[in-house]
Amino acid sequence: MDSLLLSPATYKLFGFFPMVIFSVLIPVAAIALFTFILAKRLAPIVRAKPDFRFDRPVERVINVIKIWLGQYRHPRYMVAGVIHMTIFFGFLILSIRSTELVFKGIKEGFIFPGLGGILGHIYYTLKDYASTAVFIAAVVAFIRRAWFRPSRYSYPDSYGEDHTWEALLVLGFIMTLMVSESLYEAVAVAQQVHAGISPDFISPLTLGWFFEKISVHAGRSTLQSLHIISYYVHDLTFFTFLCFLPLGKHFHVITSLFNVYFMRLERGNIRPVRYGVSDEELDDLESFGVKKYDDFTWKDILDFYTCADCGRCSDQCPANFVGRPLSPRFISLKGRDFAFEHYSLFSDFTKRDEELIGTIYSEDEIWSCTTCGACEQECPIGIEYINKIVDLRRGMVDDGNVPQTLQKPLQSLGKRGNPYGKLEKKRADWTKELEDFEVKILDKKETADTLYFVDSVTSYDERMQSIAKATATILNRAGVDFGILGKKEKDSANEVRRFGEEMLFQDLRDRNTDAILDSGVSRIVTADPHALNALKHEYKDLPPVEHISQFMARSIAEGRIRLKGICPEEPGKVYTYHDPCYLGRHNSVYDDPREVIDAIAGIRRVEMVKSRDRSFCCSGGGLMLFYEPEEDERMGVVRVRMAKEAGANVIVTACPFCLTNIEDAIKVAGLEGEMEAIDLCELVEQHLQ
Repeated sequence: MDSLLLSPATYKLFGFFPMVIFSVLIPVAAIALFTFILAKRLAPIVRAKPDFRFDRPVERVINVIKIWLGQYRHPRYMVAGVIHMTIFFGFLILSIRSTELVFKGIKEGFIFPGLGGILGHIYYTLKDYASTAVFIAAVVAFIRRAWFRPSRYSYPDSYGEDHTWEALLVLGFIMTLMVSESLYEAVAVAQQVHAGISPDFISPLTLGWFFEKISVHAGRSTLQSLHIISYYVHDLTFFTFLCFLPLGKHFHVITSLFNVYFMRLERGNIRPVRYGVSDEELDDLESFGVKKYDDFTWKDILDFYTCADCGRCSDQCPANFVGRPLSPRFISLKGRDFAFEHYSLFSDFTKRDEELIGTIYSEDEIWSCTTCGACEQECPIGIEYINKIVDLRRGMVDDGNVPQTLQKPLQSLGKRGNPYGKLEKKRADWTKELEDFEVKILDKKETADTLYFVDSVTSYDERMQSIAKATATILNRAGVDFGILGKKEKDSANEVRRFGEEMLFQDLRDRNTDAILDSGVSRIVTADPHALNALKHEYKDLPPVEHISQFMARSIAEGRIRLKGICPEEPGKVYTYHDPCYLGRHNSVYDDPREVIDAIAGIRRVEMVKSRDRSFCCSGGGLMLFYEPEEDERMGVVRVRMAKEAGANVIVTACPFCLTNIEDAIKVAGLEGEMEAIDLCELVEQHLQ
């Protein structure tokens, strides 16, 4: 932009000191300091354990475009999302202008390459509105943080320092950048108007337009002073902001792009104990899991650095909601603070041997997680928690630090292949109660096309055996040639692995794998989402696996299963579907169960506020059926009340763990007679034609 004002590149203080020296020294010193800080921050990442994240580059780039650049998850919290997206996209636009201003202080009349013609006019117009929008968004965010702060931003007394000041400081930086850049441009235009020449265009109703209107009658010396002051205020703020980013939660401005690129591409699986170490070599490891900070992987530490402290993960965490000592947000923040303290800017790179459990993390905190995945689903920048939780559990299990209520189920799993300690030969006893047909027990004499993998809770729990019988009836009615493994079947071990007992998991997995492959089946069906998840994501070289809800939806559409409508005696029933975590979030099966329910003519179904990928965990994951955590209220009770508030009196689920917890919660909540729970297979069996 041409101007009658002297530019920072030519202006001399007191008539003799060239200001261009400051224009060069400021970025050089700032970039050197930033590089030093960044090198210090990389120290724990360099020391961390390996984590293979360099596969499938096309999918990773798509994630970056969708989640990082497209801000795909931010509107899930609409107000905060709009504010963040405005600032984010505004900064992307203004980054060119900020770079241009740095060089304007060194070379008079510098214009960013490509912006000298019509493209420049378009860009500068867009830039004016972007800076104004960012300023308004920052003001709104400042007021919101300071006076109308959502509860998810709060810090408990146990955490220590409240970092709200950091957010307010950064918002102050942002507002200063917008004001100084707009003022720098405005006074140049005002001087052109003052001199009676045709002024450069400045977008109307913007900050720059406003500043030009109020400064147009100022004297030349005043305009010159404002021009220089606004430039160096912008320059100093810009580079101070840059160097401040790696010192706190706003490090995510730098790391989030990389964190999204390296985020997990598959859900439902747990990473191996150690990358590059085969299952056969695990016995040679000195220890399992995470016990000290350097046991974390580099992606774990990148997660810590990337946490934006937005609180969305904890806001959606059911364990946090019911008062358990777990808040995923603080898993990240405490990990980040540990790195900042032990790898400080002025310390050496010596190894840190401090135990994590009992210092920054508590035992109850780590055991409280149900591995439901709500935190990871909500995070807008790809932070992972389940792998960290499982690795910390692996470390505790390796040290023999196991909650007392879980010791007996684990011993039973090792001895009998089920957490109840019941005899293997009784695993198929539920089939004896079927009257219209017999269920094959697959062995060398009996073969079938389809395996029904029952799993432990459905095989042994008397109430859950009705799910097994309903599933078998549906498969039989659809004309499926199927069988079960009987005593050869072991627990799928989905919960065992998430509990941290890796060697027991591998033993159960290998025995199941051998039995399944020996049966010769070509596909597997299960009514247990936990079994589905393990067989699909944690086992190798098995036939295709699907949940019974997927089979039923397809069979109904093909006409192999026909359903009758609601009976006249149950017109007052209103149904709602509870999404099991391991069917929904971990395996993305949301529509099939709903299609099955809606295929029953005359049925009335409503949705709970928390449904689909925001479903509220019943507390059944990660061996939680046997764990007794400290909590203010049971998760299942909270879920039952959600169903009641939605206007439902029948809760349909598609998981035996969920059915167990929800039926128990109905009793605890004192809603017997008002509410009931039923499995999807039981519902379909009742309406088979």
